[in-house]
Amino acid sequence: GLNSPLISLSVEDKLKIARKLDELGVHYIEGGWPGSNPKDAEFFVRARSLALRNAQLAAFGSTRHAGSSAESDPNLRALVDAGTRVVTIVGKAHDQHVSRILETTAEENLAMIADSVRYLKSQGLRVFFDAEHFFDGFASDREYALQ
Repeated sequence: GLNSPLISLSVEDKLKIARKLDELGVHYIEGGWPGSNPKDAEFFVRARSLALRNAQLAAFGSTRHAGSSAESDPNLRALVDAGTRVVTIVGKAHDQHVSRILETTAEENLAMIADSVRYLKSQGLRVFFDAEHFFDGFASDREYALQ
């Protein structure tokens, strides 16, 4: 997905880019966050008809929310419903971000990551984990970042 408010791609634009990346031999294409907006959800519905030869589409999302179960989390449900065989989930790897941004405990954050990966794998998905702010977290608390 795009991380800039200055660029907005239509669903058709994203489909064209996916086709071109596939032609170039890219193995994985992260198509967006289906739980965050209707455009990304539509992209994954329409992308099911793409005849990709090299690439696999990956839906992007976050771990379950603190205090909820993976099975009932709407973000994880959107990843499953995207219909891809591969998903990427982002989770905090910096102990200070866990307490300040997620406002939860280090232990709960690790449980959120483990529960989310376990649930998505139980749905037959290949899971990539994006350890957000890993290197800053490693500098702050090496042991926690490596868990």
